[in-house]
Amino acid sequence: MKVSRRKALASLGTVAGSSLLGSCNSSASEQNAAAAPPADEQKSLFTYCLNTSTIREKQLGLVKEIEVAAEAGYDGIEVWIPTMQAYLDAGGKLSDVKKRIDDLGIKVEDAIGFAQWIVDDPKIRADAFEQAKKEMDMLAQIGCSRIAAPPAGATKEPGLDLLAAADRYGQLLELGEQMGVMPQLEVWGFSANLHRLGQTTYVAMECGHPKARILPDVYHLYKGGTDFTALQMLSGQSIEVFHMNDYPANPPRESIVDKDRVYPGDGVAPIAQILQILAASGTPKVLSLELFNQEYWKQDPLEVAKTGLQKMKTAVEQSMKS
Repeated sequence: MKVSRRKALASLGTVAGSSLLGSCNSSASEQNAAAAPPADEQKSLFTYCLNTSTIREKQLGLVKEIEVAAEAGYDGIEVWIPTMQAYLDAGGKLSDVKKRIDDLGIKVEDAIGFAQWIVDDPKIRADAFEQAKKEMDMLAQIGCSRIAAPPAGATKEPGLDLLAAADRYGQLLELGEQMGVMPQLEVWGFSANLHRLGQTTYVAMECGHPKARILPDVYHLYKGGTDFTALQMLSGQSIEVFHMNDYPANPPRESIVDKDRVYPGDGVAPIAQILQILAASGTPKVLSLELFNQEYWKQDPLEVAKTGLQKMKTAVEQSMKS
């Protein structure tokens, strides 16, 4: 069945690949320079989103997290599936969540889930697809059309067959198309697999599905060893959501971990360069603040959310002046 599926999708490979990569007729820098719209238009391409990992330690609950994001002034929010499930387990109704979202005028841009769709074990993978289906159904009910698809379950042992991973991602995209919630292939810098942008792009290209998308992250690209100039190789539509954060000079890349992330602009990442590359694509991008900083978790969630939003907006303004 796998072989026949790959043959059936082979004709789509060129379409999927061309949607992910920029033209090969000129250098990536030349493409970006030629395609870059004026600074004001570039700024308008960005919308701002709060990934609730940034304030998760207070355990505010799903509805309160949405309210904090809206009060802080974000355009959107990235929710975590475990938080949604906890809300439902406590007797909450997704219809009530949807009404609150609509009343606040905020958009659920994406969700963070951990279904192990990529693993080799067929039983675990089958269960993961059922899990993904359930999660996509939940998200569709609150108006969310995306879900992160990280290499969960394939983080410790290297050597994952990337073609097999591509086939599995293609199946996940087909499920997403049925459910109306599309999975974004996420780079995980600490993983033994899909820790580099090139690996992740390869899987997305070879899945044979034109709606393949990649979800990069400043910290994860650094942690995994990818140079940020690699982002120039991707077409504008291949990235819809980009996780924003920064990292300090110390600890070094080999030992840096999630909790070391800081606000954009407070570290040493080339934030201006990254934003310039994203803006030059000429396509809308959701900049989503994703932090796990334990010092921030101790602070008032609303103030942390407001500070993060201002840091992102300042970073965008400065990048347009560089």
